[in-house]
Amino acid sequence: MRDEAYLETLDYLYSRLDYERAGMPRLPGELAIGRTRRLLRKLGEPQDGLSLIHVAGTKGKGSTSVLVAAALSAGGLRTGLFTSPHLHHLEERFKVDGVPIAPEILVDLVQRIRPVVAHVDAQDPHLSGRPLTFFEITTALALLHFAEIGAKAVVLEVGLGGRLDSTNVVRPTVSVLTSISYDHTKILGTTLDAIATEKAGILKRNGRAVVGVRSPEARLAIARVAAARRCETRWIDTDFREEYQAPRLPLTEPTPGWVQLETWRKHWGPLEVPFLGRHQALNAAVALATLDAWAEAGQTPIEESAVVRGWTGLSFPARVELVSARPWIIIDGAHNVDSAEALVQTLNHHLPAGPKTLVFGTTRDKDLAGQLRVLLPHFEKVIVTRYQDNPRAVPEDEVAMCVAEEFGKPVMVAADPAAALELARLLTPESGLICVTGSLFLAAEARAAVLGNSRAQA
Repeated sequence: MRDEAYLETLDYLYSRLDYERAGMPRLPGELAIGRTRRLLRKLGEPQDGLSLIHVAGTKGKGSTSVLVAAALSAGGLRTGLFTSPHLHHLEERFKVDGVPIAPEILVDLVQRIRPVVAHVDAQDPHLSGRPLTFFEITTALALLHFAEIGAKAVVLEVGLGGRLDSTNVVRPTVSVLTSISYDHTKILGTTLDAIATEKAGILKRNGRAVVGVRSPEARLAIARVAAARRCETRWIDTDFREEYQAPRLPLTEPTPGWVQLETWRKHWGPLEVPFLGRHQALNAAVALATLDAWAEAGQTPIEESAVVRGWTGLSFPARVELVSARPWIIIDGAHNVDSAEALVQTLNHHLPAGPKTLVFGTTRDKDLAGQLRVLLPHFEKVIVTRYQDNPRAVPEDEVAMCVAEEFGKPVMVAADPAAALELARLLTPESGLICVTGSLFLAAEARAAVLGNSRAQA
């Protein structure tokens, strides 16, 4: 559907302030969940009737959300999933049982919500002259949609941080913290203590939480918030313990690993992790522990057989995603140092050995030198480029200068992701590998270039 009403709907939403495109707010005070609360109040509090799992973390929150939602759906529960950002189409953010919202339903929702948004914009003094943002409106759209279709479970991924994120208007059955590392430090803080405290803001008084964080500093901060709120918390390595089995080398094709989990309630596995990478075993473990916390809260238990059904063939675009062979082409949205380290480990342990070509581009507020420091030793050839559809892209010449001057490595430049991939194919033998990484925005454009627009929509 690409009719006039649909395009006008997109224009309306994208005309709103969107921090994904404009960059993070200059001051934390620009974020305030009271705005979303007031919007939802005027919509009749659709979130109040939903059974929710709320997922935050620096890394892994998207993968964990997808894994939990797939298991809940396979367990017979109509399950809503709200994630961000989208890769190709806005509808990807709103899924029910893995299927994106239909464009015509999105149009109808927006048409009905617009008068309410206009009323809030015009009359709410707390907006301080700033209209509701893109993410505030889409969060409300998601909750309204899931309530109207009668979702029995909803998995809600945090956009930024936790305490002040628009999604933090809900009272979840289970809150989840996947991991804590350095990202968005201008907003969340420059220490793991500060970042963890912000993300732990999703923990609710007398609530229930699952924590996959291993950093001692971050764990102390989370424990402090949990204790103050009397939130019952289940911790990795204390209340649940994972065992990971890596694929045996050498490999002839991309191969996932296996995970077993012993929780305070039961034993899970061994289960094949549907996504590539050792780090995905941690996400899978947190997802399984979340299902146990969900059942412990009196919700429908999810059996291991349902998890197997839900995870078999499950994909997560742009997360170490294999999109082509001969040579292998991997697309990954890693955009910070920790994600780059996880990517390198995955390429070395889950992909066949062979010459590797890096296609790299990144975003203005990211640690360019830090990412390159991790990635460059593992690639024979380097091509830098920039994504085209977002103004936050770092110019390719600037990235190339960093590669050449700071790391002394030969580098080639391509004007856009499609050109970079064409060059990479020329330079990489069929036995080799091309990895596109540095930004989800770059991943989206590269994915569309490889798969074509029709397949990239899936």
